[in-house]
Amino acid sequence: MPGPRWYPAVVAVFSSALVVSNIIAVKLIDLFGLTLPAGVVLFPIVYIVGDVLTEVYGYARARQAIWIGFGCNLLAVGSIWLAGRLPAAAIWNAGTYPGPAEAGQAYQAILGFSARLIVASFLAFLVGEFLNAFVLAKLKLATEGRMLWLRTIGSTLVGQAADSAVFITAAFWGILPRAALSSAVLAQWLVKSGYEALATPLTYLVVNALKRVEGVEVFDRGTDFRPVAF
Repeated sequence: MPGPRWYPAVVAVFSSALVVSNIIAVKLIDLFGLTLPAGVVLFPIVYIVGDVLTEVYGYARARQAIWIGFGCNLLAVGSIWLAGRLPAAAIWNAGTYPGPAEAGQAYQAILGFSARLIVASFLAFLVGEFLNAFVLAKLKLATEGRMLWLRTIGSTLVGQAADSAVFITAAFWGILPRAALSSAVLAQWLVKSGYEALATPLTYLVVNALKRVEGVEVFDRGTDFRPVAF
């Protein structure tokens, strides 16, 4: 029996948004007076697509997508790190400014990741996404499939709170004052959660279209909710 037709495409969007948001996060932007990583523009889409995966295909398929996204991100980060460690060719930007040495420094400044930030990012993603999927699946059972807006916004509030708290704490504990840490967590949580709340009409559109095309309506009764299940 063939699997869901559009599931691979949804997972591709999920994984691509995750990888790209982590790459562009190195730039800090000023948004409504708040200093935030540029990844905040794209990263909430990861949670929106995560909601779509859990709502349409169920927790088990969402769990699979989370680990696929994690693997893609690990591959991207590992490849960027390895490329940064390889010796630069003498002809790289030769005769231009910047030259090879300056170009290498620019590469590291933009694409280089500290080990602490990598660990913080990976841990925050896993904690936040699994909480998001778990809460949405449980709310779907509790509401008997009604009030999709409550499930998407409620799960996002929980998942994004955990994601922001884990990342900011793991990445900047001991570097920023505690008050600054709390402010950064609150700012990211509010912006990301507000982003998804505004995108609720789009989530309805995508979810309803996929359910109609796929002909599925999954309720996670009896589902194994462990992050890793065989």
